[in-house]
Parts: sequence; C-alpha cells; structure tokens
Amino acid sequence: MLLAYVDESYTDNWFTMAALLVGGPPSVALQEELDRVAKAAAAAYGLSPEVELHGHEIFHAKGAWSDVPPRARVGVFDDVIEAVAAQDVRVIARGLDIVGQQARYSQPDPPHTVVLQHLLERVDEYVTSVGEYALVIADEVDAQAKHRADLSTYREVGTLGYRHRKLTRIVDTLHFAPSNASRLVQAVDVIAFLYRRVFTCEETDERSRKAKLAMWGRLVPRVQHELCWFPSTGSGGQIGLWGRDVR
Repeated sequence: MLLAYVDESYTDNWFTMAALLVGGPPSVALQEELDRVAKAAAAAYGLSPEVELHGHEIFHAKGAWSDVPPRARVGVFDDVIEAVAAQDVRVIARGLDIVGQQARYSQPDPPHTVVLQHLLERVDEYVTSVGEYALVIADEVDAQAKHRADLSTYREVGTLGYRHRKLTRIVDTLHFAPSNASRLVQAVDVIAFLYRRVFTCEETDERSRKAKLAMWGRLVPRVQHELCWFPSTGSGGQIGLWGRDVR
C-alpha cells in the first residue's frame, strides 16, 4: 500500500493541489531528511527544531521564517525539493483556472472539490496500474465531512465528468492531519506551492524564475502526472506545464 499525502495552494485566480505517493521505507527516509533540513535551519537562524516547512511561509518570509534572509529561505526550499526528488516517490499535480470556471458556470462547484476529484482520479489510476492501493492523508481543511462523503460517492457510483471512474483502490476514508505534525504533509505543501508558482506566476526577477524552474526540473522524474483545467476554453482544455497532457 502507498501513502498519498495531499495539500493545496491557491490564489483568487488559481487552485492547485498535489499528491505525494510514497511507500514505507521512502517515507521514513524522507521524514528523517526533512527533519535534518529543519534542524539545520533552526541551528543557523534561531528557529525551533520543530519549525514547519511550509511553502508559503518560507517563500514569503512569514511566520517563523520572517527574519530568515532571502537566500537562506531559497536554500531551505531547495533542500526540501531535493529531499523529495532523492526518494522513490511519485508526484501527481492538478490545477484549475478559477476565473475560467466562474465564467463558464453560473453555479460552479468549490475549486477544492473539483481539483480534489481530479487528483483522486489520477491517484486511483496510478495505484491501479502498479497493483497497489492508496491511503490518502491530507492537510486539515474546512468541510472535511463533505470531502469524505464525496470519496464515498466516487467509490460507489463513480466520479463526475468525462473521466468518470469508480475509485476502487483508495482505501478507508480521507484522513486529515495538521501539517505541523507531519513532515510528509509539509513536503507536499511545498510541492503544491512550487507547482502553482511555476504554472501561474510570471516572476519579475530572472533569478527567481530560473530557481523555481530548476527546482521543478529536479522533481520532473518523480512526476507521474500534472495538468491544469481551463473550463473557459469551450470543451474545457487541459494543459500541462509544457503545453500538453503528460502521462
């Protein structure tokens, strides 16, 4: 069985979500490496050894990271990505153009509901292809009961849309955990944040643009699937980072 850690990153215009699929031994190794990254940052900048590796806070110098210099924060972010890329894991990432969704539908479903469905479809598809099952562990969010009920519906009658699929390989229910208690949830938080920045943000600083592309490039060998849905394109176009549907 694989563990599928899930988290989201969003703005008013975009909603992205990522899943980090990992087996037992790699999960232990990754947790240990992320602990090392956090402890090194703590020793260097006077932070708590339990400091959360949170993508938004590291990137924007928020919370515990507010007094850490920019170059050091980039280094920590890079260390997290490197730790993930070094393990035998798989990444699935999905996005939604919220503006396009609102333009196309008079009563659009919540972006979290839409993107989570797309993500779970791909998780189920992947674990089926490798003869595995998945237990989903997500960061704590609002409407947890609704998301659990949605998974039950997907399991019993299938998902909505053109990729209609019964999710038979996601076991039990959706489990929600506080990100500050799980290094693996923190890892997928960083991945989701990076995916949104790479896909949706035009950096004004060329060094920042190159840094984020380099980090995503190191993850690419671990990326099983990534795609963003643009509902306003009539039939609902879906585009990957490189302009195509990948895997």
